[in-house]
Amino acid sequence: MKVAVATNEKEVSAHFGHCLSFTVVEIENDKVLSKKEVANPGHQPGFLPVFLAEQGIGCIIVGGMGQNAQMLFAQNGIEIITGACGLVDDVIKGYVEGNLVLGDNICDH
Repeated sequence: MKVAVATNEKEVSAHFGHCLSFTVVEIENDKVLSKKEVANPGHQPGFLPVFLAEQGIGCIIVGGMGQNAQMLFAQNGIEIITGACGLVDDVIKGYVEGNLVLGDNICDH
């Protein structure tokens, strides 16, 4: 499965649409097979869920995401995990190991 983490430099972005890039990891059998940065092509309503679905993303991890965006990601078959924070590598490790610690969804609009 491919997972995208909304990224600002080495940290998880507080809001997915305003992130600088997405860290895309391919995970199989609880191991990271590959990791790459994909630049955010721009925040336009409804665009990013389709863009990431076309990249084969099955899950997005973010600090915060509004309800409308969550609905659009769900319509594109992408699982949404909100409330992540900290270093991207730590979040990926927590996700892979099944012990990702989450806080509140930072974006509630």
